[in-house]
Amino acid sequence: MRYSPLRQIHPGNVERLKPAWKFRTGKPGSEAIPILIGGVMYFTAPDGVYALVPETGELLWKYDASPMALRGLAYWPGAKGMHPRVFAGNGHLLLALDVTTGKPAPGFGDEGRVDLKNGVLDGLKDGRYALQSPPAVFGDVVITGSSNGEGAPSAGTYGDIRGWDAKTGKLLWTFHTVPHPGEPGAETWPKDAWKNRSGTNVWGFFTVDVKRGIVYAPLGSPTSDFYGADRVGDNLYGNSLVALDARTGAKKWHQQLVHHDIWDYDLAAPPALFDIRRGGRVIPAVAQTTKMGLLFVFDRVTGEPVYGMEERKVPQTSIPGEVTSKTQPFPVKPPPISRNTFRIEEMYDRSPEHARFCKELFETNHMKIGEPYTPLPLEGNALFFPSTLGGGNWGGVSVDPELGMLFVNVMNVAQWGHMEKRGDGYARASAYGPYARFWNRETHIPCQNPPFGEMVAVNLGTGDIAWRSPLGRIDALEAIGVHDTGTLSLGGSIATAGGVVFIAATNDSRFHAFASKTGKLLWEANLEASGHTSPITYMGRDGRQYVTLMAAGGGGFLGGGTSNTLVAFALPDVPRKPLPVSVSKAVAAAAAARQGMPQVGAYAPVTLPPGGAKDLVNKTCGMGCHSVEVVTSQRMNAQEWRTVVQNMVARGAQASDAEVNVIVEYLAKTLGR
Repeated sequence: MRYSPLRQIHPGNVERLKPAWKFRTGKPGSEAIPILIGGVMYFTAPDGVYALVPETGELLWKYDASPMALRGLAYWPGAKGMHPRVFAGNGHLLLALDVTTGKPAPGFGDEGRVDLKNGVLDGLKDGRYALQSPPAVFGDVVITGSSNGEGAPSAGTYGDIRGWDAKTGKLLWTFHTVPHPGEPGAETWPKDAWKNRSGTNVWGFFTVDVKRGIVYAPLGSPTSDFYGADRVGDNLYGNSLVALDARTGAKKWHQQLVHHDIWDYDLAAPPALFDIRRGGRVIPAVAQTTKMGLLFVFDRVTGEPVYGMEERKVPQTSIPGEVTSKTQPFPVKPPPISRNTFRIEEMYDRSPEHARFCKELFETNHMKIGEPYTPLPLEGNALFFPSTLGGGNWGGVSVDPELGMLFVNVMNVAQWGHMEKRGDGYARASAYGPYARFWNRETHIPCQNPPFGEMVAVNLGTGDIAWRSPLGRIDALEAIGVHDTGTLSLGGSIATAGGVVFIAATNDSRFHAFASKTGKLLWEANLEASGHTSPITYMGRDGRQYVTLMAAGGGGFLGGGTSNTLVAFALPDVPRKPLPVSVSKAVAAAAAARQGMPQVGAYAPVTLPPGGAKDLVNKTCGMGCHSVEVVTSQRMNAQEWRTVVQNMVARGAQASDAEVNVIVEYLAKTLGR
């Protein structure tokens, strides 16, 4: 539930936090959430897996591998005769490392790796597939999702959820996220529409209820995510929160939160587990935040809504062949946590230059304001909240069980566009491309009045909003007297028993601390780059509480530069106990083992040579999930570059198949290995 019982840092002293140590990875752009077990911190970066001393940031070992999972790894405690392991995505492979050696785990798969493409191609020659977020571990089962793309074409690798033997890598079970004939949910699809249907995947985070042996899976949208004429129906288990038996993969319950998604409203945030005390009883609950700006809370054993849920009528499509759901699910409580309505009177008016830009953008593109779940039209452009970024996103929520409060960061930005005839179907389009947000593309400032980003607290006892506070700032607006706007964010928070909620996430390269009870901003610190991840906190063996996060930027969605920094903060005036002698010996041994190897943390993105496909690379690779520096700091062969570029296209980068071929050839020649 993203909560720590630590209290050393509290509202009375949090403003004294200072950087305690800083570690630099070999490549920038990581969004990893470190894990700390047995006095060692583990995390991933684009160039490999790292193990550090958590009190000092000193390197214990590094395993060189690329491409590595963007958002982190998972830990398995080992078994009789087997050392503990960490598991992470290595492109389309599941990598297992022995934590005592930092080397591939013997006896697991093929030299410590399992090829996750096996079993999901179903006759296709190849397809997009990667493991970008951590797997889940329950007992001796490693549970994987995938990033397989949600755009066109519809055919691709399956997004099935699978369980693997942590000892051997043997496949234990498979849950078909698009039901096969005869399976429950198949009736929500046309006949044979399941075949090679891609998307419908867990590209974000699982959560495991260890006591009950249940894994909660937030699923993305089916392919293609903006046009569904070939998948008429509700399309289970797309856009659903699914509860599975972690031992067998058997479904216990599900709740579909978007029917027949054509808005890219995939679920990705880690479901949060906590207990709610109401009416003299304790409800084991699970919360799912969404891109739609809606927060759903269910009984995590039965799947029943805690605060109520109802189907409400929504606008219908006029696109030939498309059939939208007549209703969509809405929670009765809490109310929307982010903006999901808009009136023309709410157009930005706080400063003349940006106000003029927004007015022209609105009028030039003939936008018509719509309600939530407005289908895109053929004529003019629909404008509605939230955008494909949310609302909420993959960062999820944190919870203070003592206060009975849930905390979530949201952004307020709209989307706009229309549909155009393309071949036998229709595709989303606009003057901004398929992923059009109602903002200035250069400054990433939205075109409605602020707040643009908020930290929101929900009272779990009642389901009501407890407080809202602006999250982040826009320096360009601050400089002209426009204050307290908040800004956009991707990442999550952690709450502590000390009464503080920590979050970076914003695109202003700052780290923030809020008072849990009131939402008051208590502290901010500047970072080298934005921390598009979630922080962790822990008590060091030296007696200091640390708050640590990856501040590596890479936010092509929201702008900003990149870094390769993992940074830890602590109170400087806390008496420190000496670390065990074994720590210094381990650090010295690690340094000796790496003698003659490339220096860690000395990344240098190259400048692409002029001519060739340079402009095409900048256009395609600099406008997707990450900035172009994340590309130019890597060295890969042609097949590896093809996987990277295809994944970018799947997530919204603009390139035809022919352009992808040109880009891959150029990158393999310029940045090959």
